[in-house]
Amino acid sequence: MVSLPPIIPTLKSFIFFMKNTVVDFTLFSLLFIGLLYIFIFIPSTNKSSLPSPKSQSHPSIMFNMTIYKDDLDQVLAETSTKNKTVIIAIINEAYVEGDKSMFDLFLDSFWLGDDSRALRDHLLIVAVDQTSHDRCKFLQLHCYKLETDGVDFEGEKLYMSDEFIKMMWRRTLFLGDVLKRGYNFIFTDTDVMWLRNPFSILVLNETIDLQISVDHFNGDQWSEANNINTGVYMIRSNNKTIALFDEWYSRKDNSTGMKEQDVLEKMMHEGVFRGLRLGVKFLDTLYFSGFCQSSNDVRVVVTVHSNCCRSISAKVADLTAVIHDWKRFKRSSSNETLMFEWSKHTACEHSW
Repeated sequence: MVSLPPIIPTLKSFIFFMKNTVVDFTLFSLLFIGLLYIFIFIPSTNKSSLPSPKSQSHPSIMFNMTIYKDDLDQVLAETSTKNKTVIIAIINEAYVEGDKSMFDLFLDSFWLGDDSRALRDHLLIVAVDQTSHDRCKFLQLHCYKLETDGVDFEGEKLYMSDEFIKMMWRRTLFLGDVLKRGYNFIFTDTDVMWLRNPFSILVLNETIDLQISVDHFNGDQWSEANNINTGVYMIRSNNKTIALFDEWYSRKDNSTGMKEQDVLEKMMHEGVFRGLRLGVKFLDTLYFSGFCQSSNDVRVVVTVHSNCCRSISAKVADLTAVIHDWKRFKRSSSNETLMFEWSKHTACEHSW
């Protein structure tokens, strides 16, 4: 006789199966509902946080990005102060080479000067060759590579050589372009030591268009009898100064053997400044001094320019002495300050 399998175990198995099926179905249902919620409800509630196709095609609107005309526009905007003023220096390979280059001394002066460190944030270095541009970028400064097709500006250009004069005119053309872009600037040669912040001395209102250093100060800050020096000057961007630079550069080809500074001084004596109604102030060498005429008060001097000097090696030697003199002054007592004297500019005196 064949025996039948017990019924109870079978029923138990069936009940166990059904319980598991219900659990699995419940889990599946919850999972399905969760996915449905993610794909249907979340996109609609977060819709405003995602860029629309239109905003994706115009990221400048979405992220308030500024569109610059070219690299110069961008670096000027990044370097300038709120009132669109920038400090500009131009360098080439000769200024950055050597164990202690003239460019190194120039930057050191901003570090060692009184209230001058922050000025580096507004200092634009314009390089006329790849070597000097690479050096600028390595130092993480504001840098711009000035393209000079067909002209080699690498290496030292001796004072008044043909290459030196060409480089000065290229500089003039570039600075005129800066004015046309709406930027005021302080131009500084790299052989200028910045020992103090100049903005407490310079006139910052719009009544003065040009404030320019001189080789020898005649005692009158408004006198056109002062012999100008373009190593340090501050200029405002306006129609008058743009016209000045246009006229200045237009004389390049008719001024053989003259550097750009001599041409500007000639224009001044011809009445061009007065004709343009320029407000021009000539800077006292007490504050903006040089090797031609040293400041006799180290307590107020702002800049020291190695003018009246021919070679870079001589400038480096005597500017190094200026830095040492400045450090000596900073360490001295008030009584010692009264007896302070600058070191002799021996290397520059023998550079001619």
